[in-house]
Amino acid sequence: MQQKVEPTRQSDCSDVEWQARVDLAAAHRLAYMEGFSEGIFNHLTLLVPGRSDRYYQIPFGMHWSEVTASSFMEVGFDGKVKRGSGDVEQSAYCIHMPMHRAKPQHCAAVFHTHMPYTSALTRLEDPRIKEIGQTEVIMMGKIAYDEHYDGPAYDPAEGDRLAGILGDKTILFMANHGVTTVGATVAEAYDRLYYIERVAQVQLFAMWTGQRLKQLPDAIVDKTKHTNAQDTHAQPQMPRYNPPPAIRHFAALKRILDRKEPDYKD
Repeated sequence: MQQKVEPTRQSDCSDVEWQARVDLAAAHRLAYMEGFSEGIFNHLTLLVPGRSDRYYQIPFGMHWSEVTASSFMEVGFDGKVKRGSGDVEQSAYCIHMPMHRAKPQHCAAVFHTHMPYTSALTRLEDPRIKEIGQTEVIMMGKIAYDEHYDGPAYDPAEGDRLAGILGDKTILFMANHGVTTVGATVAEAYDRLYYIERVAQVQLFAMWTGQRLKQLPDAIVDKTKHTNAQDTHAQPQMPRYNPPPAIRHFAALKRILDRKEPDYKD
């Protein structure tokens, strides 16, 4: 039987914790609006600020369109609910907890979806992003590819395996499955989720024409990779933005939610 879900009040949290909840709720709402979700499955999780032993997860059975800041459970690395109430979806725990545990800064936010275009590529014998456009080349260096589907993730060993394949990358293509993006913040993980789906969509559209793909010259590929080697735009050829583009992008998306669905902050 599904547990009754009791919301966590803002008064029970620090300001930093509540803002983390607001951002994660926004990510769920935005992902639903963009068509990234799949029913009540898939998972967007975030380490609880200041903690290295628990993360935020929605109760199993909650739809992404109804998530609010007060919805999240705090799930311990032992799999037990430490704050809030509800059922812990097992595959979410077995994928996300090991990744949070292995690399708490690199993987503070772990977003796993079966969004259609990227997931379609993972069904191909060759799922790799091609060097056929600017955004593709920018994203390519961030992607790790898992080439073996081992069945549903009901053992934390699967999360450990995936964390090892991810390495220092920030996007993981999961063979015959879906995609996972990670980041130090919700904004970073969501920005990568958004752009990798756009890249996959455009590549599939180009492939569906049946015409030969136009490969970028090696010199342009190398130049693009070099000037976009870091998300912070720390390369001398690129402008430095403060805050960086991912933060600005997510802030703009939240302004859309503020107009359309302001209750995500509740």
